[in-house]
Amino acid sequence: MAEIILAKTAGFCFGVANAVETAFQVLKENPGKTRIYGELIHNRQVSDALAEKGAFSIQSPDQLEPGDHVVIRAHGIGEDLYNEIKSKDVVIHDATCPYVRKIHRLVREKHDEGCRIVIAGDREHPEVIGVNGWCGNEAFIVSEPEEVELLPDTDECMFVVAQTTMKPEKYREICDALKKKFANVIKSDTICNATEKRQREALEISRKSDVMIVIGGRNSSNTRKLFEICSENCQRAYKVETAADIPPLNNNINTVGITAGASTPDWVIKEVIKKMEEMLNRQETENEISFEKAFEESEVNSIRAGEVVKGRIIGYNTSEVFVDLGYKADGTISMEEFLEDPDFDPERDLKEGDEILVYVIKVNDGEGNVSLSKKRVDSIKGMEEIDQAFNNKTPLEATVREVVNGGVVANYKGIRVFIPASQISDRYVKDLNEFLKKKVKFEVVEMSKNKRRVVGSCRNVIEKEREARLEEFWNNVEIGQEYTGKVKSLTNFGAFVDLGVVDGLIHVSELSWKKINKPSDVLKVGQTVTVRILGFDKEKQKVSLGYRKPEDNPWYNIEEKYSVGDEVTGKIVRLVPFGAFVELEDGVEGLVHISQISNVRLGKPDEVLSVGQEVKMKVLEVNPDLKKISLSIRDVEPIDPVREDEPDAPAEDADIPSEHVEEMKTTIGDMIKE
Repeated sequence: MAEIILAKTAGFCFGVANAVETAFQVLKENPGKTRIYGELIHNRQVSDALAEKGAFSIQSPDQLEPGDHVVIRAHGIGEDLYNEIKSKDVVIHDATCPYVRKIHRLVREKHDEGCRIVIAGDREHPEVIGVNGWCGNEAFIVSEPEEVELLPDTDECMFVVAQTTMKPEKYREICDALKKKFANVIKSDTICNATEKRQREALEISRKSDVMIVIGGRNSSNTRKLFEICSENCQRAYKVETAADIPPLNNNINTVGITAGASTPDWVIKEVIKKMEEMLNRQETENEISFEKAFEESEVNSIRAGEVVKGRIIGYNTSEVFVDLGYKADGTISMEEFLEDPDFDPERDLKEGDEILVYVIKVNDGEGNVSLSKKRVDSIKGMEEIDQAFNNKTPLEATVREVVNGGVVANYKGIRVFIPASQISDRYVKDLNEFLKKKVKFEVVEMSKNKRRVVGSCRNVIEKEREARLEEFWNNVEIGQEYTGKVKSLTNFGAFVDLGVVDGLIHVSELSWKKINKPSDVLKVGQTVTVRILGFDKEKQKVSLGYRKPEDNPWYNIEEKYSVGDEVTGKIVRLVPFGAFVELEDGVEGLVHISQISNVRLGKPDEVLSVGQEVKMKVLEVNPDLKKISLSIRDVEPIDPVREDEPDAPAEDADIPSEHVEEMKTTIGDMIKE
């Protein structure tokens, strides 16, 4: 008999159990006066049971009357709404989940501190609506990493919380996106531990089950996420509210996994288990009868159904391929089996006399022919190859045939391989249809015991290939080596270039020999560029790149352009106290020292020069290493200051009477001599 695996975490979590217990206790003590604000938990059976006993759900405080006993739903409500209910002169019984109540407290504290609150979750979910109510309904709410780019830029501190039932992987992706966009992001781990454990167990059970049943309310967020996880790992996953929702199941079921959302009562789970046991018992009886009949039929003939035999192609038409089996009747293969291969060419692949292995479907198809299948032989071979690839961890290649809920299905030699959306690439894929009818490399990561279910991962192959290329890069990289890559992003300090396995940085100073305002003046995102390695650090995974070419340096072979003694013309670009800088050509400047401007001693260069003025000069010195050229205006056309004639200074003794002049010319030395 098939095995039924029930998740240990299936059913009520602590928060839900507490809410249900609180509601029924309040109802028992206050019959006729108990009201539930909103839906207590996302389970119709529980809501119906409460309503049947008189505890009705309300949607507005205006529906309350003085003296009513109000049970706050497990998802919680906002602060303003809580205070409004309190003002109605009623008794409040807060059944908010403790994990959710903790988020309310964190959000209010951080909002009061001036942080902008970000809630990762479903904006329509009552839990998220309630949390937003504790920060003035001003939170940014995002459900996907891509939505982060739509948020307005701000310098505020970003405090991030998650809906308690969110997938941890999705929360990490959203937080990573926030950290890339905003400078100050604080992440709070608010996903419920019970939710993480429940999702982890659902993942493990669904990977080894032929059928997966997920029980929960239609509006239950955590049930929906459990179903998403199970769908990614089990091709036959079903979401049901009660046992009545279980669909008819075909044969060949060996393992059935069952899990349930946090809002699912025990009695609903028991009903589902009972229904599954009945269905599996009925299936086992039918299989025994079918097997006996098939065995009796096969004994009559020398070729038995289910055997793999060798034959020779003897012809074909538009609908069938004819095979000689050395039996009293020829065999036929439907042409559709060959046409599934897009590379099929009948003239090349169906040559008369060629041997072919076939699977016997039916010995007598009603017209005396043997019904055959090449596809099933390929499947047997394919399964052997898949089994070997699974054990050896070697990659295979298959064509994606269809997009299904939670991923894609690829066909490997007749074997359906399910590749979950999270494993189709190493990046987030919004539309899986981009892989339709394309060949993909995958690694077999899961196989059921009966080998009927195969799960593949393209991501594993991509990551291993990247690791190999990365190791090769670090083993062979050298300073000065050139690579071709694409500009990935631009920042104020430079440009990041994707070299295929690593990203390298071109610092803004390495983008051009000319002075630029920003990297976008030279490059644009997506542009293909040739760069060279300036430096690298394997431990820190950092690579410094150069983009500007040495031969484009205006100082390249400068000594061949300018020699000592040459007369040149240039334009003054700036004046400094010790001289003037003159542009000789684009990117090349020389210095005229203040002493080389005029024959007259100058106080400042701007006495005779101005910015933009063209001057003739003589080259005094050229130093390529220091990027220095010394020039002289004085040696070509000295520029002297224009000054008005100044009157002669009066004689020092002009105002002294003549009779004393001679007397004052007598020195102390003369007096000593006397």
